Amino acid sequence: MEPWQPTPPHRLVTLRALVNRLFPADDHPAGWEAGLDTFLPGILAGDAAALAPLVETGLGLLDHETCARHAGGPSCGVSFHDLAEGEQDVLIEELLAGDARAEWGVTDPEEFLRTVVRLGAQGFWGDPGNGGNRDGVSWRLVGYRERPEGAQWPAPDPAPPAVTDWDAMAGHYDAVVVGSGAGGGVAACVLAEAGHRVLLVERGTWLTPDRLRADHLRSQRRVAVHGDYDATAGPPAEGNPRVAAGQDGEEVVWPEDHRWGNNAMTLGGGTRVYGAQAWRFCPEDFRMASVYGVPDGSSLADWPLDYEELAPHYERAEWEIGVSGDPRGNAFADPRARPYPMPPVRPNAVAAPLARGAKELGLTTSPVPLLINSTAYNGRGGCVGCAACVGFGCPGDFKNDTRNTVIPRALATGRCDVVTGVRAEHLVTDSGGRVVAVALATSREGTESVERRQVRARAFLLGAGAIETARLLLNSPSAREPHGLGNNHDQVGRHLQGHGYAGAHALFDEVVQDCVGPGPSIACNDFRHHNPGVVGGGMLANDFVPTPLQAYQTLLSLGQIPSWGTAAIRGLRELYPRLAMVTGPVHEVPSPESRVTLAPGVKDAFGVPVARLSGRPHPADLGGKRLLAERAEKWLRASGARAVFPFGTVRSTHPSAGQHQAGTCRMGDDPASSVTDPWGRIWGHANVRVVDASLHVTNGGVNPVLTILALAYRVAGRAAEELA
Repeated sequence: MEPWQPTPPHRLVTLRALVNRLFPADDHPAGWEAGLDTFLPGILAGDAAALAPLVETGLGLLDHETCARHAGGPSCGVSFHDLAEGEQDVLIEELLAGDARAEWGVTDPEEFLRTVVRLGAQGFWGDPGNGGNRDGVSWRLVGYRERPEGAQWPAPDPAPPAVTDWDAMAGHYDAVVVGSGAGGGVAACVLAEAGHRVLLVERGTWLTPDRLRADHLRSQRRVAVHGDYDATAGPPAEGNPRVAAGQDGEEVVWPEDHRWGNNAMTLGGGTRVYGAQAWRFCPEDFRMASVYGVPDGSSLADWPLDYEELAPHYERAEWEIGVSGDPRGNAFADPRARPYPMPPVRPNAVAAPLARGAKELGLTTSPVPLLINSTAYNGRGGCVGCAACVGFGCPGDFKNDTRNTVIPRALATGRCDVVTGVRAEHLVTDSGGRVVAVALATSREGTESVERRQVRARAFLLGAGAIETARLLLNSPSAREPHGLGNNHDQVGRHLQGHGYAGAHALFDEVVQDCVGPGPSIACNDFRHHNPGVVGGGMLANDFVPTPLQAYQTLLSLGQIPSWGTAAIRGLRELYPRLAMVTGPVHEVPSPESRVTLAPGVKDAFGVPVARLSGRPHPADLGGKRLLAERAEKWLRASGARAVFPFGTVRSTHPSAGQHQAGTCRMGDDPASSVTDPWGRIWGHANVRVVDASLHVTNGGVNPVLTILALAYRVAGRAAEELA
């Protein structure tokens, strides 16, 4: 791809002058010399090409503005780059304040400058792999490093797993598993190791750990918050719309929009890029309606099983996949049959002051359990403390995902075929209504043609995530079930939930950010339940190591640094090592109006109706958000923070169904109010099961992945028995 170049080319000189005032030299090179000379032409020719006309036009008008101010006319021959640095700064400040003296027409000078600032910050503070931040100059300024000095990652294994070619798929299997994330990966392993022939279907592709490591602009976490570009872990925007229905109408949205609800689509699903927090739900989480009653307008209900029934499966997930931690100090940790298989990962600098603050307040704390090797385990090494963890793939394969744990075990049996780049479009029923096949589709790389085929099986296990699993069922109508498979009671897609987060940022006088990853080192579980006036609650923990770009955006939003200039760079340099965050997920109260339906008029690249997401979190959630924000603020102040900034507690206008999406095929005892029975079998379809968080009746006040894994072991284990 040819780099972008403005017309006429001499405007590149204006861009260089502008960029070097936005990111000026100090004891380091200015922005242009620090890599923006490569980053900006590259990004404006690529992912940000839609912004190129604004930048090009704005550069010309900036020179006209210069003439209007300094030479009395629009064609004076004086350019922005001819001004003294102080004059350039005044011009930038006044334009950002809305004081333009030349005619800018339809171009907004403030929008133009803020666009250049935003793109420039991405290049200056982002990773060198995108062309900016040459030689990591900005990272050295703030003390950020990707891995500890002297630490080594193992040599990457570029060979993909033994993926089966589209043409080599069999026509019949004992079981087809849709989705290779937490639930689907476990299900495929359990079934294959029980002696059954399994087809594991993944719509994404296999991505190397190295590819998922490097990109600070396209990590799953950054895209979920800031958008801008396709996430490295997929899916691409092209051909993958959804519809977001809000109070102001409906809008087609794409994966980089937070309303889309993206949680990664690649072999291993969201487990490839998750933060890997491995909390068990506690007994109260399974009987929320009994503990709290049912708030008006909600669909709060008890689970059809209890903690004791799931405890053995939690233990199996912890030991087979691998969890590091120590439950001592967790106020809601029930007695365990076995400890975690590994000790906690090493803490980072903020853990000590937070421990002191917790002691002063009388709070109990524990290490954060993580699906990350703290020592060598399952044939892979222990975490070396990389700073880039959540949202990224682990370059050393220390993070335990389904792609490096259960899927290789399934393949090792010789009874599991894995296909990637393949979508499940609908389930096929016979004349009696029994599901007999799944309709699959793929598009060969480099072609636009779609190939389709049906694969028959005795059992079908759905683990595509709460949004896509519901969509698959809704796209599978029959004469007996005209509104979708298992949907005669209009329950498929309802009760969509995820997690809103609460907490606070803080600034300390002492260094609390030493870039020792993953980050979460200390947690308080005291507020998960039994909080007066609150339904549920949540866990609080210190957060993952922020990237410099993330810290820049955070400090900017908190009003602690300006967006540009020497003060911005010096401010981030001073505050990055002193920035901390305590945060956690709030237990959501489900609502039947928060749901997935189909958008018949909007279709994906294969012509299949896409998901329409509607509704919003229940207002009762605000109590939990306020509680955790207040408790986080008190904890941080007691820990020595000199300034604390609690999160806002505004009720979202859209479902919170991002990385923790759940609830759309809830399990229960009554077909009129649930989609599956307590064993994940869809009512009326004993050979179709759900193995992802769609099953969750409620979603806990902690990260739900360990519960997804445990339920998948339980559901797939029963399926294996019945197939036998």
